[in-house]
Amino acid sequence: MFQPPAYTPNRTSRILALLLLVLLLLLYSSLKAAQAAKAKGPGHTHLNSIRIDGDISLGGLFPVHARGHDGKPCGELKKEKGINRLEAMLFALDRINNDHNLLPNITLGARILDTCSRDTHALEQSLTFVQALIEKDGTDVKCLGGGAPIITKPERVVGVIGASSSSVSIMVANILRLFKVRHHNSTVILFSEV
Repeated sequence: MFQPPAYTPNRTSRILALLLLVLLLLLYSSLKAAQAAKAKGPGHTHLNSIRIDGDISLGGLFPVHARGHDGKPCGELKKEKGINRLEAMLFALDRINNDHNLLPNITLGARILDTCSRDTHALEQSLTFVQALIEKDGTDVKCLGGGAPIITKPERVVGVIGASSSSVSIMVANILRLFKVRHHNSTVILFSEV
């Protein structure tokens, strides 16, 4: 009886599968953001958060969008500096989580936020990472009528990667340092110790 040879994935098929996974994640996140934007009204149509569940969560701050105009916080997508950095973090998390020798029985998660290329918006977003540390109420959010909560409880992040400019890195690092949350990124060697 004929038996086909066993399938062994090669490097190209693994990369294609990973790219498909990233695209599906981005599509899913975009759909969720579009649904949330409908509830918020016009002017809030940008993707501002990606959440990946894990045993340990890392934060990410990336300029996915350019500065907004006419009162909008975010503008056009930034492919090179924003999307590429976001994809690099997602790729790294996927590689780490799929290598069982690196972190056995531990899964890395993430909460990745968009800075919209504005230092003030980045600072506001960085407060999301410390929110879980200052929240004292341990009860779950419950809605009237038994519906799903509008606001999910914040998860604790152990470190934050991102902020693409030195001015933003300094501001974010100063906030995160108060809560002993590690932060890594800067564009000048001088700030690598911050």
